[in-house]
This record gives sequence, C-alpha cells and structure tokens, in this order.
Amino acid sequence: MTGAASLTLANPNERRVNVVQGEQFVSDDPNLVLTTLLGSCVAACIRDPVAGVGGINHFLLPGDRTPASDSVRYGVHAMELLLNALLRHGARRERLEAKLFGGANLMRGLTDVGAMNAAFATDFLKREDIRHVGGSLGGEAGRRIQYWPVSGRARQVFLSTDDRIAFEAERKTRAPAPSGALELF
Repeated sequence: MTGAASLTLANPNERRVNVVQGEQFVSDDPNLVLTTLLGSCVAACIRDPVAGVGGINHFLLPGDRTPASDSVRYGVHAMELLLNALLRHGARRERLEAKLFGGANLMRGLTDVGAMNAAFATDFLKREDIRHVGGSLGGEAGRRIQYWPVSGRARQVFLSTDDRIAFEAERKTRAPAPSGALELF
C-alpha cells in the first residue's frame, strides 16, 4: 500500500511487531510499536500505565461465551487472552485502560459486522470495568494502527480510496482457495 496510509517510525531504535487477525501481543518494551490493519475487525489496545505494560489484539467476529467461540478470531476469546497475558506480565485489573479501533462497515448492503464488533468490544470493557480512554470505531474506511504499549500512544491513518482499491486488486489476484476451503480476507 502506498500514499496516505504509510506510517513511518520516528525513532530508529523502535522495533515493529505486526499483529494480524486472531493474534494478540503484550510487551513492556518502550521501544516497541505494535501495528495492525483493520477493516470491520476490531483491535483492543489495553495497558497498565503503572506497571508499564500493554498489548493489542485483533479479532474478526464478536462471538460470545459459548464453546464454539473458543477461537482467537472471536472477540470474547481474544479479549480474555489479552487480559490474561497482561496480568501475567504484572498488570493489575483495576489500573487497566483501553483504546478501541476498527469496526468499519466496508460492504454496504451486507450485515454490518464492524458495528457488531465495535458494540461487543465497548460492552466488554463496561462489563469488565476497564476504562475506555479513546480510540476510533465505525466509519466506512479501513485503518492502519500503531500502538506503543508502554506509553499508550496510538496513531491511526485511514486508508484512502486508492489504498482500498490496491488491497482489493491484490486480494483478487491471489490463487483461489481449494475446493471446499474457505478464504477469509
């Protein structure tokens, strides 16, 4: 992708870790920036400012608390994995603060999965009594996110129309999934 969606690192000592669908990452490294690319998916950026530890997840579907949702692509499982990883790294639940990003409606006329993801993530934070301190949910454009887990700083760049066209063109030129398989994009 090129153009307005390009994000550069200002500090040459910074390391970058890209978090894709179904993943989560936690760190206490002040020179680490976590990145992800979101459409209808949601990323929760959660940290404990006192312990100096934070992390991000990236989930595809809201899910619920049923056994079928025990997959990292579902929000409930992804949120629980992230919280447990933060607690193992010394975070305390009562100090956690979160920023939520994503949840765009990229395909008009279809079920608005982005809105469902955004509502799930917001409700999850309320139920778990985690402070929601910022972020950006909804809209009709994808976005690139950079998150510094120790400081809590976050940067968002919306994908331009040219970036979305390039992404779709790249997706369409990939080899088709074998018969009976499902390709998620």
